[in-house]
Amino acid sequence: MLTVLLVEDDLDLAATLIDYLSLEDIQCDHASNGVAGLNLINDNHYDVILLDLNLPRLDGLSVCERLRQQGDQTPVLMLTARDQLADKVAGFQAGTDDYLVKPFEMQELVLRVLALSKRRSAQATRLSCGDLVMDLDSYQVTRAGQPLKIAPTGWKLLECLLQASPAVVSREQLGRAVWGDEQPDSNALKVHLFNLRKAVDGDFEIALIETITGQGVVIRCPTAPAGDR
Repeated sequence: MLTVLLVEDDLDLAATLIDYLSLEDIQCDHASNGVAGLNLINDNHYDVILLDLNLPRLDGLSVCERLRQQGDQTPVLMLTARDQLADKVAGFQAGTDDYLVKPFEMQELVLRVLALSKRRSAQATRLSCGDLVMDLDSYQVTRAGQPLKIAPTGWKLLECLLQASPAVVSREQLGRAVWGDEQPDSNALKVHLFNLRKAVDGDFEIALIETITGQGVVIRCPTAPAGDR
């Protein structure tokens, strides 16, 4: 079942949306202001965030900007009565992935939610897991504030793992992320993963990169349930 967060201060509209989404087998949490929305996002995993533009305490643009600044890649669908191009540009610049102007058809909302749920946002410029931070703009990786030396191939592997986290990435998916359809033998991937582990986990007590037997590789924060090493 998909889980979405609706941040909307119009309580009647929120109740209508929650009821309709439940009929489509989509679970929907609700916050009536931007601050409460951020708190729920920090405490829970959501497949999609439905974010009203005009919110009390913290407006939708500010909420979206804060999510992207902290590396949150959850797709955001902005809901607003504003239909001017300038408003849409501001939303996309803040990091939203899609825009739906009120009033809208419920079925269109569902279709957009389903489409967004199949991918992570490409708007984030900072990926993180625990004390590991990957800055896509400056092309730097740090852990506990210490810069890490990551080879170009290792960078692609790490980005793929962080984008998928906490989901497991198959070795085939990792190979495609680096080499596309023309993949070398499996030993090449093993070597690059070994070097990446050494760079990311070698000097630290807690390992973030794990191999899940029969499934693939995952990078998980220390608080997440551990898999087979």
